Amino acid sequence: MVEACRDFSSDNITPVAPEIMAAIQAANTGSAHSYGDDEWTRRLTAVAEEVFGCALSVYPVATGTAANALALAALIPPHGAVYCHETAHIQTDECGAPEFFTGAKLIGFPGQAGRLTVGAMAEAFARTMERGVHQSKPAAISLSQATEWGTVYTPEAVATLAAFAHERGMGVHMDGARFANAVAHLGCTPAAVTWQAGVDVLSLGATKNGCLAAEAVVIFNPDVAAQLEYRRKRAGQLFSKMRFASAQMAAYLDDGLWLRYAANANRMAARLAAGLAGIEGVRLVEAVEANELFVALPQALAAALQARGYGFYHWPADGERPGEVVIRLVTAWSTTAADVDGLMEALVLVNKN
Repeated sequence: MVEACRDFSSDNITPVAPEIMAAIQAANTGSAHSYGDDEWTRRLTAVAEEVFGCALSVYPVATGTAANALALAALIPPHGAVYCHETAHIQTDECGAPEFFTGAKLIGFPGQAGRLTVGAMAEAFARTMERGVHQSKPAAISLSQATEWGTVYTPEAVATLAAFAHERGMGVHMDGARFANAVAHLGCTPAAVTWQAGVDVLSLGATKNGCLAAEAVVIFNPDVAAQLEYRRKRAGQLFSKMRFASAQMAAYLDDGLWLRYAANANRMAARLAAGLAGIEGVRLVEAVEANELFVALPQALAAALQARGYGFYHWPADGERPGEVVIRLVTAWSTTAADVDGLMEALVLVNKN
């Protein structure tokens, strides 16, 4: 028997999915031209265009931070500013990489459940434009899909935000580290929540959902694509053996594999949320829409879970009550019902004690 996984700290802790490993192995034969001039990279473009239903450019990179930094660098000038949510990954978790590669300024705004809103940005934009060259010119907005609080933007919400940006000459970037989970939750086409809603550039995550150090910058706006070639090289993200990254991304997107894995992660999150609802003293901080749960519980209960070997992150949140702590629990492509049920049983047991 396989022991249930006790680590719910992140979807980065998982192994490589078998289909992805098979794709790497299949690419590991013979010689192939370097730097993306290979059949696997050409196939990736074809598969991505089929998935998104449009002509596009796709650039594999190694990390989500690289994808975000390069996508924004291609989208905005160095004197620009990027509007994002105050908890966005680019703002809080990327060690200044977006600023380093763009030369621009990130400006974070509050918003319920991790979502950026037009209302939060409109006044700041008007005030900035009045100041002229004395402030960084707003050049793009960045939307996290799913958000850092596990919530999701609908296509309509994306379209509203994109319209605000485009009407003011700003580009639209989407940080899709968990894009698959968002699409699986929405049940819409990938196109509906990206280019059809006004997104210019997407950072397409895959490592959290079964791949091995493989992400991609997907560019829907051809005016942006020309810069990416050179910026990727200068950033050290142009792989000589590109076929191994491209083979992963093509297999990931092919035949809906990425959405099947994301749907499993989402189902396991919903299963966990349903179980938590029945435990006294435990409450969800935000609605569960993807594969992350933010749970408020007594500090003693959290400590008891850790003592039993369960992994999670403390996630400070507004409204945290005295004597309790908010933790983040994350399910993944490989999470099983047994994993979830094991955590629930442990919670019930330690709660009784």
